[in-house]
Amino acid sequence: MLETLKNDIDNGELKRVYRKQKGSFLRKGLIFAFASGMSYGLFSAFMTVGEASGIWNEFWALPLASTIIGYLLLCAVGSSLNDLISGIWCMIIATMKGKMRDFLPALKSKPGMLIIIGALCGGPIASTCYIVGLMMAGGIAAAVTALCTAVGAILSRILYKQKLNARMVTGIIICFFAAVVLGGTTLGDVDATATIGMCIAFIAAIAWGVEGSIAGYGTIMVDYEIAITIRQIVSGLANLIVLVPVFCIIANATADMSGVEGSTYLFFVGGAVLSGAIIWFIISGFFANPAYSLWYKGNSMCGTALGMVCNSMYAFWAPFFMMVVCGWILGWEGYTLTPIQWLMALVEIFGIWVIAMNPLDVFKKKEA
Repeated sequence: MLETLKNDIDNGELKRVYRKQKGSFLRKGLIFAFASGMSYGLFSAFMTVGEASGIWNEFWALPLASTIIGYLLLCAVGSSLNDLISGIWCMIIATMKGKMRDFLPALKSKPGMLIIIGALCGGPIASTCYIVGLMMAGGIAAAVTALCTAVGAILSRILYKQKLNARMVTGIIICFFAAVVLGGTTLGDVDATATIGMCIAFIAAIAWGVEGSIAGYGTIMVDYEIAITIRQIVSGLANLIVLVPVFCIIANATADMSGVEGSTYLFFVGGAVLSGAIIWFIISGFFANPAYSLWYKGNSMCGTALGMVCNSMYAFWAPFFMMVVCGWILGWEGYTLTPIQWLMALVEIFGIWVIAMNPLDVFKKKEA
């Protein structure tokens, strides 16, 4: 009888230690995912500055830039530069830590293939659909893409049997509501064009949801810094080698190319690389590293649903750091946050808190 009691006490202690370690692991994952949202805001701010500096002002003044294909082309060039430079930063950091020897083996592995698929979904596909959605539907496209959190949560429930209880679903709804208001969106005056744009933006939400699910799973078996190196290089090359040339071909066939000398591809890509504005892309690429690597790391530690919700705080951090960098530091007009957006930032933080833990637990007395 005493032996049985001793075993019960030992088992209870083991369970207590397990729950404590599991809770600590979850909290670390949430911190990583939250930090990824902040980093996303930083790299978005610096990339915005890059695409509005130096030769980019000449690009945007061309007749081509007033067309949808021209807008897509310029945004694809900026996105490819950011991702490739970010990939170089990733390689430098991984080399300094002695991890680059794992790059090729990881690239050839099954988890590596999952990360490549995630990169192709979240890079060329999602980014392009997001930009088209913005062109056709305006700010409401940002709210639609915030559904990537719900998509990722549903996929993780289907693919990996990750639990979603009523409290967590409530937190996701709160975060999505806050993201909608943060984006300054309304459902008024939605015409046929905006409706099509919303549908296209939803494709971006699905693509980002897929990336978060499969890449987070792949990062469980691949070091997250190697995973993000694969992600950024694949995304950047796919944009630069496939997407940008396709947009150039379409532009040459359909748009007014006056002002564009020689090869369209070399004119924009070469001009952007040689411009002094490239320094802003070097900075944005540096912050893109933690933006995606911590997203992958957070998803692998706390699950896709929680990781993507914390990462979705970029809906606040992106306009916030644009206000700081573009508005306060550079003195550009139009980069401010309204009081309601500040309020919704707090609401979204509360939503994340609801997902991570039961708020009522704060008021419960700790057991001795």
